[in-house]
Amino acid sequence: MITPKVKEIEKKFGNNEPLSQEDINTLLLKSQYNHINHLDQKLDEVTADVASLKNDFKILELKVDKRFETFEQRFETFERKIEATVERSLNRNMMLLVAAGSFILLASKVIN
Repeated sequence: MITPKVKEIEKKFGNNEPLSQEDINTLLLKSQYNHINHLDQKLDEVTADVASLKNDFKILELKVDKRFETFEQRFETFERKIEATVERSLNRNMMLLVAAGSFILLASKVIN
């Protein structure tokens, strides 16, 4: 819409003809349009970058969740191993205590 008028103004300017206030206003309007168009393109780029960052954060969150699950599984396995070791130690100590008690009781019966 403005482009044909701008071409007329460019011809006038090229022929060293004076520009009217309307011509100057038209050039200012064209300049503002170009500026707004440029800002709109930059806004589209920023919007695309933000969408990409959101996607990147989702991927990162999934990776962290996966690692946390792996950590939980390893911790549970480690916890079960510790419980089994403690249980074996308690059973061994209990058997030793019963054996020692039986030996002392048997020794006291033999001595009497």
